[in-house]
Amino acid sequence: MSDSGRSGNGNTVGGRIIDLDVTRAVALIGVCVMNYHGYLIARGADYPPRTFAERVFDPWQGPLSTRFAATFVTVPGMGITLLSGRSRASHDRVAISADRWKLLRRGLLLFAFGYFFDWVWPGTILFYYGAFFLLGAMLFTLRSRWIIALGVASAIGAAAIQRWALHNRSSWLLQGSAGETRSPRDLVFDVFVRGTHPLLPWLLFLCAGIVLARLLPLTSRLRTQLIAAGSACVVLGYLGRSHLPWAPVLRSTEPFDRALPYSLTTIGSSLVAVCLIGWLAERTSGSRITRGLAAAGQMTLTLYVGHVLVFNLLVDKLHWVAPDGLATALTFAAGYWLLAVCAAAMWLRLFRIGPLEWVYRKFSQ
Repeated sequence: MSDSGRSGNGNTVGGRIIDLDVTRAVALIGVCVMNYHGYLIARGADYPPRTFAERVFDPWQGPLSTRFAATFVTVPGMGITLLSGRSRASHDRVAISADRWKLLRRGLLLFAFGYFFDWVWPGTILFYYGAFFLLGAMLFTLRSRWIIALGVASAIGAAAIQRWALHNRSSWLLQGSAGETRSPRDLVFDVFVRGTHPLLPWLLFLCAGIVLARLLPLTSRLRTQLIAAGSACVVLGYLGRSHLPWAPVLRSTEPFDRALPYSLTTIGSSLVAVCLIGWLAERTSGSRITRGLAAAGQMTLTLYVGHVLVFNLLVDKLHWVAPDGLATALTFAAGYWLLAVCAAAMWLRLFRIGPLEWVYRKFSQ
């Protein structure tokens, strides 16, 4: 989950790209905040939201819902490009095949691990992460215009399926879970259509990352253009939600409606996040905070699994954290990440790779 390769922009330490690692870490921190809030609600915290802050951090309908996770998918798309950059540039079939098999093995490992981890943490993104890598292994040699077209098609396809299911009253297409039925059919539907992070439309975010990394290093002018384009997508998406003459579910910006305005606002916010966080990381590459976040970004698999285990221990087993709402979730997440960033920096000084990252690479090289 943390491979990034080299971008050639000079902003590297020990072969690592600081801005990409920092972006990955910040995205995962946001995922942790939203997860803790959502799972505490599931344990009995007050819902629906009442205050402005609760509406902003609403894990299912708020403006931040799944936005961090989408950025967390965009970044590995960039990693796929950087990992395969040399073979793709050389057109060496043997090297391309080696990179393709490496991505396939890593995707299959994450897919299998995520499937079983879903029993511990329902809705985990790891399961879908594996599917993204499996598809990424097939896509990285395509030209950018085809990758963009495929990403756009995934967003349109998701909206079309939603519309068809709505008009034909086919709720079975969008409801159900392989975690409950253990059905191969439901597993396929979860991955492509109705899971928490399905390929339709989430492939859009992966494709954006694959293409974005091909533009590295980002010049100031290009970064500004991307931020402007991302901001325009957000504005147009919210205008569409308010003015499109469609049924509410078809012009929604809520993640589980998978309408076009949702895809547009989310890809826009991901572009802005990647560009702004990357710019800040470059400007502050010597600071302890940035280096600490970069260390956390190199251990995202370990820290992601860790945030689940800590939640289950402190909330479900020891009952030290009660489901008391947003303030508790924010405090809980901040406490975990303060310790996690420090622990990641200390660990990498001694071992240079996270424990689960070592296992991940050992069995997927």
